[in-house]
Amino acid sequence: MDKKLRIIFMGTPEFAVPGLQKLVENGYQVVAVITAPDKPKGRGKKLGTSPVKDYAVSQDLPILQPTNLKAPEFLEELKSYEADLQIVVAFRMLPEAVWNMPPLGSYNLHASLLPDYRGAAPINWAIINGEKETGVTTFKLKHEIDTGNILFQEKEPIHPDDTVGSLYERLMHKGADLIVKSVEAISKGEVDLKPQILPEKEKHAPKIFREDCEINWSQDTETIRNFTRGLSPYPAAWTTLDELTFKIYGAVKSTANYSSVPGTFETDGKSFLDVKTADGALRLTEVQLQGKKRMKTEDFLRGYQLKNS
Repeated sequence: MDKKLRIIFMGTPEFAVPGLQKLVENGYQVVAVITAPDKPKGRGKKLGTSPVKDYAVSQDLPILQPTNLKAPEFLEELKSYEADLQIVVAFRMLPEAVWNMPPLGSYNLHASLLPDYRGAAPINWAIINGEKETGVTTFKLKHEIDTGNILFQEKEPIHPDDTVGSLYERLMHKGADLIVKSVEAISKGEVDLKPQILPEKEKHAPKIFREDCEINWSQDTETIRNFTRGLSPYPAAWTTLDELTFKIYGAVKSTANYSSVPGTFETDGKSFLDVKTADGALRLTEVQLQGKKRMKTEDFLRGYQLKNS
């Protein structure tokens, strides 16, 4: 195995950190890290650094933070590192001048079993759609996003009570191991790429915006429960009840029977808050009122007197 491969790693959020860490800890030569520019964060608008940058700094790795990936000066600097291979995890779309630069190409880690759930939010959509299984994929980059030939895939079950938070955590570490497995195969020249074959019914994973997160109570209970799981903790499903708008982080199927119309709610004002759906009711267990902290429903009810619909 050739651990002298010169590797450039590209990534920004927490999801990308274990992959970079595993490469470093396994003795691979990461010659530079590309991550997003620092951005103002919080009320003080102080410049915040990305999780990938924080780790790279801790390891004294060279860091590049281009604002324009097509800028001639960035391309020249990138070229100067003479990388054999680029590994990309949760970074932005790359121009061909970047992904086609290293002789061994650029490989991406995606948090789904491609070709299912191409797009920006694969973990969210797998849960929202009630899938029982997902996984991680490494593939070689080409022009069209998330369409390159597949190197490796690893499956991961989706448990009935998984949220995006819990599944994200497992896929993050499973993906890191797959990156090491992929780089090892590439370094040995044992690359057997397989084309992605689209199924009859494509499953997409587009970016999710706040307006997409409002709950439609006229749907059935399980669909709404999957919706709340697939958006918890971020960006979080939300609703308005009794003129109060709040996010929902936890919900379970209620065993109570109500004859009211979907979207109306029942509460004892102390311990439970049930919202009627098309075929039953959903019991909210963890909520966050706009501008307030996240809390258990019983704590929320102690502070706010909701009147039954």
